[in-house]
Amino acid sequence: MLAEIITIGDEILIGQIVDTNSAWMATQLNLIGIRVKQVTSVSDDAGHIIEALQLAEKRADVILITGGLGPTKDDITKLTLAQYFNMGLKRDEATLEIIRQIFSKSNRPMIESNLRQADVPDGCTVILNKNGTAPCMWFQTERIVVSMPGVPFEMKYLMEEEILPRLKLAFNLPSIIHKTILTSNIGESFLAQEIEEIEDSLPDHIKLAYLPKLGQVRLRLSGSGTDETILQEELNHFSALIVHKINQYVVAEEDIALEQAVLKLMKERGLTLSTAESCTGGYIAQLITQHPGCSSVYQGGAVVYSNELKESILGVRHDTLESYGAVSEETVKEMAIGALQRFQTDIAVAVTGIAGPDGGTVDKPVGTVWIAAANKSKVITRLFKYGSKRTQNIERSASAALTMILHILKES
Repeated sequence: MLAEIITIGDEILIGQIVDTNSAWMATQLNLIGIRVKQVTSVSDDAGHIIEALQLAEKRADVILITGGLGPTKDDITKLTLAQYFNMGLKRDEATLEIIRQIFSKSNRPMIESNLRQADVPDGCTVILNKNGTAPCMWFQTERIVVSMPGVPFEMKYLMEEEILPRLKLAFNLPSIIHKTILTSNIGESFLAQEIEEIEDSLPDHIKLAYLPKLGQVRLRLSGSGTDETILQEELNHFSALIVHKINQYVVAEEDIALEQAVLKLMKERGLTLSTAESCTGGYIAQLITQHPGCSSVYQGGAVVYSNELKESILGVRHDTLESYGAVSEETVKEMAIGALQRFQTDIAVAVTGIAGPDGGTVDKPVGTVWIAAANKSKVITRLFKYGSKRTQNIERSASAALTMILHILKES
């Protein structure tokens, strides 16, 4: 069963907003056994929308559309759909009543453009949008075409409460199950080489995808079939083979972020964490603190770019900075130990380096990064040499720092 997602709006094509709707919708469809064949973005132009629909009908069983359903003149999705399906417009009273209630609660006057939002193609099934004024429209011929508002919280409500349950009833869908293995400190090509024999042995209904990110790679096993129990057993079997083969690089056996793996393991052990960041500028702390419940593990940290703050906040010795410089193994060790002591945590991680694009020297070029992870009994350090791109250097350093925390946890 194949689906296509069509997003409508000039604001997407000019980069004014990022299309997060499609990614979320694709995930939800996949969970019920519908595979997304293509995602298409088109402008607020009737000809472009019709062409996208015509092409989508040739390759998909379900077409989901978001956007272009507002009260302004450039929101033409509804009129275009009426033209495409050769339908007239009618005013839907149930939708009109929701619009009236919304305006009544906000004490705003209704104008004609607001009333017209209740107009729908007369051959569609209207699915009430309880969170907004734009209705959801379901067209069913040889294909199912669903048009939803582009506002994310309205679309998500409609998908979860209405569209997905109706699609489950409309089709005899297979089971699709995913199993994710998060790896770190190994490149995609080396990873593929390590598990080549296992990958070659996979049956046709199980696929392996490599999802690389700076400093880490997700391995996703995806299986489809009619018997969910047997399928889960197969995925568990092949996942176990992979984990055994590359155990030293495995961070987690679930679909979570690297920093979540750190938080989860430390929480299970009742341990606390602090950070000392120079070239990453608080990025590690931001990754950690975006997750609910992080405060049970993460106690805090310091962003110390100047040598003076490295000394006064973390207790790095002046002689160390004078003799070896801020970007050195000696300095990063003292930063980690200082964070451990000053913030009274079980583990601390420290990063110092030259993120770029300038500031490098012959001995320490841009991309030179020292990282240290420490607990009360030991300190481990590592030198990394990245490239000249600042953002990538910061992201790689954060991934490496989180991986080193996991290493010190495993060793202890």
